[in-house]
Amino acid sequence: MAGNATVRSFPKNIMKNRLLDIYKRLYASFGPQGWWPGDTPFEIAVGAILTQNTNWGNVEKAIGNLKKEKKLSSRAIHEMPEKRLASLIKPAGYYNIKAKRLKHFVSFLIKKYKGSMKAMGKADMHALRESLLNINGIGPETADSILLYGLDKPVFVIDAYTRRVLGRHGIMGHDKTYEDFRRLFHFSLKPDVRLFNEYHALFVRVGKEYCKSKDPLCRECPLGVS
Repeated sequence: MAGNATVRSFPKNIMKNRLLDIYKRLYASFGPQGWWPGDTPFEIAVGAILTQNTNWGNVEKAIGNLKKEKKLSSRAIHEMPEKRLASLIKPAGYYNIKAKRLKHFVSFLIKKYKGSMKAMGKADMHALRESLLNINGIGPETADSILLYGLDKPVFVIDAYTRRVLGRHGIMGHDKTYEDFRRLFHFSLKPDVRLFNEYHALFVRVGKEYCKSKDPLCRECPLGVS
């Protein structure tokens, strides 16, 4: 069984090597993951909001409904009655809450950037992240997913899988905050959109298949036992 979730202080170069070793082992085992699924930056942003507290299969059904009705655009969602939007995204669960969150996001997008993800992508990354975090219903993981996968910004997305893997391998404890985990990657690794994209997706893959919350398959895991 991998070690308990602890926090260790490593010199930057050693931490960099540890994180890159984890990445290389996961990549060698699983290969490229092709994240994030979506035809446009806006679709990716919608998916990032809808995937909160549900699985991707349900998100695909919800996005499929929006596409079928030709409503997958900032303007269409902005003009659509909230109840109608909620009915279309129902497969994603918590549909009334998520409809409100989508409405808040598109209102921001239209007000600040005339509904254009391309225009939003030209904004300063740090200022844009703060703006996204001020939108009702968008937390750090969702904001960073939009920045990384939708806008190709070099930010590392932290999720439960990342926390679990790093905790079990003694790199950072579960009690640390989202920003603590995020700073770990930003401090240790050079900003690299491609690396951050693939690395996060690989954490999800190993978390689902091996580093499970209950009965983890440590001995079979590509990362082995710590």
